[in-house]
Amino acid sequence: MSGPSLQEDLARLDAIVRALEANDLDLDKALALFEEGVERLRAARERLSGAELRLKQLREAADGSVRVDDLAG
Repeated sequence: MSGPSLQEDLARLDAIVRALEANDLDLDKALALFEEGVERLRAARERLSGAELRLKQLREAADGSVRVDDLAG
């Protein structure tokens, strides 16, 4: 997957929130930042959902072996 990492998305989201809380933005800039924030949040959620799915597939057994679970069953 190309694009920003999860950490980069989260750092940018933090910066966006701080900028929006500053109350010194004009409406157009605030809307642009809000839109960017929504896009980055969506990307972060998709990345986390993919990681969660992968974790459900891979489970380490007590003996140290790794099995891949079939999600269909």
